[in-house]
Amino acid sequence: MTKQEYINEAESNLLHTYNRFNLVIEKGDGVYLYDTDGKKYLDFASGIAVFAFGYNNKEYNDALKEQIDKIIHTSNLFYNVPATEAAKKLTAISGMDRVFFTNSGTEAIEGAVKTARKYGYNRDGSNDHEIIAMKHSFHGRSMGALSVTGNDKYQEPFKPLIGGVKFADFNDLESVKALVNSKTIAIILEPVQGEGGIYPATKEFMEGVRKICDDNDILLIFDEIQCGMGRTGKMFAHDYYGVKPDVLTMAKALGCGIPVGAFLVNEKAAVLVPGDHGTTYGGNPLATAAVNKVLEMFEKTKVLDNVNSVSEYLESKLDELTDKYDFVKGHRGKGLMQGIIIDKPLGEIITKCIENGLIIISAGSNVLRLVPPLIITNENVDEMISILSTVLDEYK
Repeated sequence: MTKQEYINEAESNLLHTYNRFNLVIEKGDGVYLYDTDGKKYLDFASGIAVFAFGYNNKEYNDALKEQIDKIIHTSNLFYNVPATEAAKKLTAISGMDRVFFTNSGTEAIEGAVKTARKYGYNRDGSNDHEIIAMKHSFHGRSMGALSVTGNDKYQEPFKPLIGGVKFADFNDLESVKALVNSKTIAIILEPVQGEGGIYPATKEFMEGVRKICDDNDILLIFDEIQCGMGRTGKMFAHDYYGVKPDVLTMAKALGCGIPVGAFLVNEKAAVLVPGDHGTTYGGNPLATAAVNKVLEMFEKTKVLDNVNSVSEYLESKLDELTDKYDFVKGHRGKGLMQGIIIDKPLGEIITKCIENGLIIISAGSNVLRLVPPLIITNENVDEMISILSTVLDEYK
């Protein structure tokens, strides 16, 4: 079939919940994607921060093939070897105590919210607890995750959502303090807001929220679904601040393409017991074999060194971009999670970038989001800047 025939088939049979670009991806290799016409694209989106080690990585692929030949699924009525090994590795790198594997980041958030509710119930036997979330945050599309997502546009058609959620201003500690009361049971935030526009937290804010939680017996939940797993140059973004959560959620690069997420808890927050929570597919052997291989590759390849080296070069090139165009208002982010603030129509720019062989995405209404594979080189940065500059020159 031709590209257009594939698109027509998709539009005829898929529920139209995405406004997709006019592109049908067929395969990937390294940091490049190829469409059904054989055209090559430099990928600075990596499946929305998923493919940390790029595409068609032989070591990763071979590990999955080997697991497929053993067993793919068993259910959580039994133990399995990959899940046991992956849980041990995850607790070791995170400093957390217990792991629950999910199928997605949204499910990890659901588990975190349920953990908070159960913690409150155990604390005082009541069901009227409150959670403080952040404005402009994004935690997922299911009803629970949507309830703690600070964006009216996403929430409005699906109200009423779960109750007892209040929203503070990100990086404004006083706005958090103003919402704390005897019913508050958890505070949830992204150490680097992703969909909201690539906003890193300040050290003062992170330390202050941790103290509020410690002083009031409140759980601190960090959503590292996008900013975790090496994206910012440390294994987890909260490592920059020296602040530990009670509950930690992750997904995306955790499986590098296999649908898998997790929420981790310390012993204080390990309150869920048999009957409280479950999943049919979460933690199955195939998904956790992917997790095992990903964690092994993080250690073996020293990819964080590459993230820190290349991100320094990337930021210098973004500085040059800001100086070159008056409508480029700056950039912000950490590591290989960067946002370029542009005062021009983003959708149009992204479409033109794709036409010129660069895949790039947005974050918020005026930010181009750069979340490439963590294996990119300085040469890849130069290629990205060259294509983006060609497009931006049209707006001079």
